[in-house]
Amino acid sequence: MANHDIRSPLPGTFYRKPAPDQPTFKSEGDAVAKGDVIGLIEVMKSFHEITSDADGTVSAFAVDNEEPVMAGQVLVTLET
Repeated sequence: MANHDIRSPLPGTFYRKPAPDQPTFKSEGDAVAKGDVIGLIEVMKSFHEITSDADGTVSAFAVDNEEPVMAGQVLVTLET
């Protein structure tokens, strides 16, 4: 199996949940299909969905919930 990285398209704050009282979009070990939402990036009170661009299984999150990220930074690694 190969690894595939999902990268942040913009700088901001990464969120793994749609709201504080909601479960995470995806967790390690979860199956992911192309187009599935894996998190949100917040930039100046505007939230942008981050979707998977490949099918696979989440092997690791490279950033924690509510952690600042830079454009191009790896967010999630998938086993494809």
